[in-house]
Amino acid sequence: MPGYQSINSKMLQVPIGPGQEVYSKRGAMLAYTGPVAFAPSTTAGQGIGGTLGRAVAGERTAMMHVTGQGSVMFGHGGLHVAVVELNGADTLYVEADRLLVHDASLQVGTMFMGEQGGVRGVIRGAVTGQGLFTTTLTGHGACGLLSHGGVMELPITPQRPVHVDPQAYVAHRGQVQNKLTTAVGLRDLIGRGSGEGFQLELSGSGVVYVQASERKI
Repeated sequence: MPGYQSINSKMLQVPIGPGQEVYSKRGAMLAYTGPVAFAPSTTAGQGIGGTLGRAVAGERTAMMHVTGQGSVMFGHGGLHVAVVELNGADTLYVEADRLLVHDASLQVGTMFMGEQGGVRGVIRGAVTGQGLFTTTLTGHGACGLLSHGGVMELPITPQRPVHVDPQAYVAHRGQVQNKLTTAVGLRDLIGRGSGEGFQLELSGSGVVYVQASERKI
């Protein structure tokens, strides 16, 4: 059965069948063919602990479990959709509200931002608007990511770290460390609201997905 297919930059067609179930953002179904069923999901394949943590923090994203036999067209708010394929070697880190759809075969987890940098990780989540948690996807399968204006993939190597505007950051994958850095002195930040005063520095080996906008979902 063919995989995810882009109808255009903002619409995605996903095959549904035995062994090919998906979880999608609630309200993202545009059309479908065949006997396909949609059921609300409180966990979307992740552990109950992570789900409860997100609920307490007010960061839970409503999802649907899609099963049956057919194909479904997905889109959300006219946002651009990018397909990411996972081959089991990497972990994808992405904000939950940017996940349009993902294969049910992927293992879904929730990472507390404090696990990457302790207190600084929590501060990073607050400053960038990412919140206290981020979603992780591992295994073999595909997912669709939402963005404003589409995304570009920037490779990260030990010799070439990448600095990203926090508002333009969408996701990253691989063995990557990231931390919040400042580009100017603290006194120069007074009155500044743009992302140029802060950057996410990503180092290690992997890829970061950057959108063509500073708007959040």
